Amino acid sequence: MTPAARIQASIEILDEILAGAPVEKALTGWARRSRFAGSKDRAAVRDHVFSALRCKRSYAALGGAETGRGLMIGSVRAAGEGLETLFTGARHAPAVVSDVEQRLDFETDAERYDIPEWLWPRFQSSLGDHTVAVAQSLQRRAPVHLRVNLIKSDVAGAIAALNDDGIEAITHPASNTALEVVEGARKIAQGQAYADGLVELQDAASQAVVDALDLQPGMRVLDYCAGGGGKSLALATHQGVEVFAHDVNAGRMRDLPARAERAGARVTILTTDDLEQCAPFDVVLADAPCSGSGSWRRAPAGKWTLTETRLSELSNIQSDILEKLSQMITSTGVLAYATCSMLDDENGTIVDAFLRSSPKWSEQFRKTWLVSHGTDGFFTAHLTR
Repeated sequence: MTPAARIQASIEILDEILAGAPVEKALTGWARRSRFAGSKDRAAVRDHVFSALRCKRSYAALGGAETGRGLMIGSVRAAGEGLETLFTGARHAPAVVSDVEQRLDFETDAERYDIPEWLWPRFQSSLGDHTVAVAQSLQRRAPVHLRVNLIKSDVAGAIAALNDDGIEAITHPASNTALEVVEGARKIAQGQAYADGLVELQDAASQAVVDALDLQPGMRVLDYCAGGGGKSLALATHQGVEVFAHDVNAGRMRDLPARAERAGARVTILTTDDLEQCAPFDVVLADAPCSGSGSWRRAPAGKWTLTETRLSELSNIQSDILEKLSQMITSTGVLAYATCSMLDDENGTIVDAFLRSSPKWSEQFRKTWLVSHGTDGFFTAHLTR
């Protein structure tokens, strides 16, 4: 495919997404219909689509319309490339840009930095002096991070094994087990290092959330909102720690047994009915359902589907989780609350409200990681009686 044909394919996919189709479904559907497209073509089109979704408001302004065509015109203008070389009207290329498809001025900072208008005041309030840097980071592609599985390897060994697979990785300062892939990221899933369980895909801040816990042999630790089980597997690398995983939607954990086997880790999966029988726990980690604002680079559609009503609903769910889990901790145990969000509504505000209503509890630790610092956005707080 020519660069212009890739642009046209991206326009068509974006029109599907803007009409309500899920992102991955639209991309997969196009790939199935376009057998002529090679792996480099599919990767390039995917990158175009995700870039347009991350920067939907600013590209729409630069392109004159919130359509697939408008977003791709805006993308080319934002990159400083010549529209005339891509929008040629030739076969498989998008039509020539007309005089009416003019660049518009940004009306607000929220539009310039690709944040929903209603969210911008909360975004500023949460991030203060970091607001612009964080918003600009969310406009760019996220780095690829790996966690070295200390059950099977060490950092140097994992880097060497990845290098044998044609993947270059360097250490990341957020965690002692974190690597950032700087070359060959698309080879990870097919590489021997990954197949042998030497590394797992996991953001460096997500690893740091686990690192912050003071885990000792003999402890019973619950990963309450386990999802795919990344944190469960990280917890299981601590020698002598018994790890339990739970998720309200058990289907999210369907791959966890196979992942644990590959990693050489022991994780006991609990149903909701099992929880009361297994409680209390020495540590409960709750990576609570949230807006996902810290991972909007990876899942940009979530930035545009979030509403004020949904944010309020999530805040209520988060408060309920804290209250429920406070009953499942030993008298000297730790309740570790976490979100992949950078919004105070879901972080400090939730923890502070819990502490006001639960005078026997106190906060021992609090930290926020920002996307502008080279990781996903995360928050965690450790609560004890």
